[in-house]
Amino acid sequence: MEQKDGGKTPGPLDGVKVLDLSRFIAGPLCAQILGDFGAEVVKIERPRGEDSRHHGPYWQGESIYMFLYHRNKQAATLDTRHPRAKAILEDLVRWADIVVENFRPGTLDKMGLGYERMKELNESVILVSISGFGQTGPESHRALFDAISQASSGLMSVTGEPDGKPTLSGTYIADYTTGYQGAIGALAALAHRERTGEGQLVDIASYDTMFSALGTRLIAELMLGLEMPRSGSRDLLTAPVNVYEAADGPIYIQAGTASLFPKLCSVMDREDLAADPRYATVEGRMRDQESLESAIQRWAGGLTREEIARRLDGAGIPYANVASVREAAASPQLAARGMIAEVEHPSLGTIRMPNNPIHMEKSPPTVRKAPPRAGEDNDHVYGVVLGMSPEEIALLRAEGAI
Repeated sequence: MEQKDGGKTPGPLDGVKVLDLSRFIAGPLCAQILGDFGAEVVKIERPRGEDSRHHGPYWQGESIYMFLYHRNKQAATLDTRHPRAKAILEDLVRWADIVVENFRPGTLDKMGLGYERMKELNESVILVSISGFGQTGPESHRALFDAISQASSGLMSVTGEPDGKPTLSGTYIADYTTGYQGAIGALAALAHRERTGEGQLVDIASYDTMFSALGTRLIAELMLGLEMPRSGSRDLLTAPVNVYEAADGPIYIQAGTASLFPKLCSVMDREDLAADPRYATVEGRMRDQESLESAIQRWAGGLTREEIARRLDGAGIPYANVASVREAAASPQLAARGMIAEVEHPSLGTIRMPNNPIHMEKSPPTVRKAPPRAGEDNDHVYGVVLGMSPEEIALLRAEGAI
């Protein structure tokens, strides 16, 4: 991903205007992805800042949440209870090509700014509505955070050790997946509008996205009637695949296919395992995983991870050291891919964050602007985007509206 270039290189979404009314992770991430590709994004939040600005951990007094989901945005504040707030929001809807929101369904309608009203203001507007359970259905009214999505979709039930409790993912996987799907939906709606001139409502539910991500387990249960319990670090369908303890730390080895298993046996100098009828098929290896993994563990335990890596590399066997977050961040491979972005903030100094993982030859995403503080761009949004005079902006400030 390209770094800050002063805006000289137009992105593929250059000229697209995005109004970000969302909070927390999924909605802001969706809008940030659009911003990474050149869209002009205006983020609106309450005068004290959105809730996630007040969640630790903090760096120089700023929540790290803001560093992750709000780069390439103009940040403006607005008290939606102020008498002028609705008119201001309506002007922003008229300005926008895309609106991103993740309120509970029905909230925008109560504000008098639901999709039907937005269409009256801007007939070609695209509204990306991100919610927990979607805009329709008997549970659409329910509140949801990432963990609730993992629990309700079935993901938590299949995560963890076979004899342990259902377990959350170690990151906000539901929020991230939902944010990505929101960005895909926005781009598809833009393409449709290019052909027809029509805007539309894009309805993205976290519950839906997590359910759709269950993959093989879902089809196995629905179509084959198979119950696939939690498998820990093992693969669902092949063996041997697991974490093994080398002399200096854990290493993950994936050698479960018909072609890879004999190669692993050769690397281990254990051709007898390849010849053992118990392990001749995938099904057999799945049945006798315990004994097979014991043999691999005895071999791995006498070697360092570097020694194992050399042997597996030479045989073309997939493996990875089980890295800590810090170890992963220091990876030469990620450095070569530019996956740690650095951007200068005018008052906070250098901010480091994960880069956009999409690499494109002709129109790559860019980091052009550091994540802003709440209201940092009020003068730009109200003065330039909406064309208000300095006196009007000063009055809004005096009244506590922004």
